[in-house]
Amino acid sequence: MNKQDKQYSNDEITVFWKPSKCVHATICFRELIEVFNPRKRPWVDMNGASTSRIIEVVNKCPTQALSYMYNKDVVNKSAYNTSNPDEITPEDVLAKQMNNECADARISIMKNGPILVEGDFKIIDHDGIELNQSLMTSFCRCGNSRSQPFCDGSHRKTGFKD
Repeated sequence: MNKQDKQYSNDEITVFWKPSKCVHATICFRELIEVFNPRKRPWVDMNGASTSRIIEVVNKCPTQALSYMYNKDVVNKSAYNTSNPDEITPEDVLAKQMNNECADARISIMKNGPILVEGDFKIIDHDGIELNQSLMTSFCRCGNSRSQPFCDGSHRKTGFKD
C-alpha cells in the first residue's frame, strides 16, 4: 500500500482510496455526499450511509481509486496474498473474485472526461511493449494529461467539455 493511500472502515467493510488512481470523476460525492465529502476531513465518513449503499457507489468508481473489502477478509490477509501475508491490496481480492476468468472489454465515455475501458485487456504500444494491464483504465480525451495516453485528471483543470 502506497503511503498516500487511505482506508476507512465501519463494522462491515473497509473502503480503500488510492489517490494516484483518482481522476476526480466525482461520482462518489455526487451520488453519496453523506459518505464522500471532499470538503470535510476526513473526507470519507463510513457512518454516513448503509454498507450496501457505500458498496454500490464504490463499485461505480471508474478507475478503482475507490475499492472495498469485507472486514472479515481484511483480517484474513493470508487467504488473499500468499507471497506476502503481511500485505494485502484490493487488487488481490479482486483477482480472487475474478477467478482468472476472461471478460469482454467494455468501453464507455465519461461526460466531459476520459474514455474508460474495463474488462480483461492489455494495452500494447507501437513497439509491442505492454504499457498497462489492469481491469480498468481511463484514457485521456482532452490532450492535456502528463501521463499520456492515460488520464491524470487534467480535464478538470482545463475545463474540457464534450
